[in-house]
Amino acid sequence: MTSTRSRTLLVCLAATTIALGLATRRFPGAFPSFIADYGGDALWAMLVYWLLAIIWPRVSPARLAFGALAIAVCDEFSQMIDWQWLQALRNTRLGALVLGQGFLWSDLVCYAVGIAMAFAIDVFLIRAGRPSSDRA
Repeated sequence: MTSTRSRTLLVCLAATTIALGLATRRFPGAFPSFIADYGGDALWAMLVYWLLAIIWPRVSPARLAFGALAIAVCDEFSQMIDWQWLQALRNTRLGALVLGQGFLWSDLVCYAVGIAMAFAIDVFLIRAGRPSSDRA
């Protein structure tokens, strides 16, 4: 199921994902506690999927999901590295949002959920964009 995706749509999906992720951090009281606690991590991983799709719009959803999961796992495990320059970067607002702070096993589950959601949305959009004669 390889298809050329609309980069415009992917940029809109990425921007919406960023806005929702920032909202869960800035206004946690506006969300159910479960979403406030874990939603940002799932949305971060979803954003990684959308960014990979923007870069490689013809890559299959499965490959994008695998790539996004590999990046997310590497990012999470990198949080156990105690290099001074990396910690200094993570201590900035942008560094904390992009790279995270502190390894948590639960974040890996959140990443998997976010990537699965992006995968499902992507597959749906690809199928919805095909002419009905191609859907057999």
